[in-house]
Order: sequence, then structure tokens, then C-alpha cells
Amino acid sequence: MSESALPATPADLLARLDALGIDHHTIEHPPVFTVDEAKRLRGRIPGAHVKNLFLRDKKGVMWLFTCLEDRDVDLLWLADQIGCKRFSFGSAERLLRTLGVEPGSVTPFGVINDRAREVGVALDRGLLDHDPLNFHPLVNDRTTAVSPSGLVRFLEAEGHPPRWIAFP
Repeated sequence: MSESALPATPADLLARLDALGIDHHTIEHPPVFTVDEAKRLRGRIPGAHVKNLFLRDKKGVMWLFTCLEDRDVDLLWLADQIGCKRFSFGSAERLLRTLGVEPGSVTPFGVINDRAREVGVALDRGLLDHDPLNFHPLVNDRTTAVSPSGLVRFLEAEGHPPRWIAFP
């Protein structure tokens, strides 16, 4: 996202999914900021739920890692899988500048705002075993469900082909 460009809105995102022919379903709910808060909505939202980590490697390269919500993620192990030395969490400022979202709304859909392609995307291979997959549509008071193939089609169309990470 350029310094002067406004981030995409949820409506912009849903229009992009439509333009790509990706089936999706969105529901509104109270804002959630953590996986624990999101788990309270389970009765209303079918499918797999995720956690998203916005990370920065030692060289300053940013990564978005999306995995099944109950995965224990060792950042040293993950960095090794991706080929980095180590990870730390990216700042809220970088998150907003690159993906156009606030903490609590991190989502692979945020790559719609990363026109400079500054953020690499890595996905838990386990996501492929679930349909639908649920993500925030750039804000944390809604959840949008898409198929795994729909997610991949979106990421590739936005110039962010994912790297797949297999958990042991």
C-alpha cells in the first residue's frame, strides 16, 4: 500500500472475491481480538478457524503466517522452515502500512493492500484439510468463509503465492 493510498474496505475485498469468482459467505459479530474471544463464537460459525501472525525476520522482511488456531507455533522452528534466521512480531505501524489492518484484524485478505509485495505469505498445510476456512475480512467484527482453493486463488491473484508449511 502506498503512503497516500487508503486501505481497501471490507466491501472492496468482497467485490474482489466476486470478481475472481470465489464463493464466500460473511457474517457480522461483536469485535474479537484474540483466538480465545473468537472461540466463543463457535456455535455460529462453521468451518476451520485460524490464527494469523504478522512477523518480521532479522533482515527486516515481513511475513504473514496463517495456521489452524490450536497450533503451537515455535517461531524459531517456523523461521527455519521458511529459511530465515529468526522472527519477531511486526509492529502495528508496519502492519497498517503494509496490510492495511489493525492488530486484532490480521488476515491473509490483507494482501489486497500490499501492492509493493513487501509481505511474504506462509500457510499451514493443515488448512487444506478443512472447508470452509474463516478469516476476518480486514476488520474484526465480521468473518468471511472461503474454500482453501478460493484462498489460494485470491493470494495468487494478488501476487502473493503462499509457501506451505507442514507441521510435524
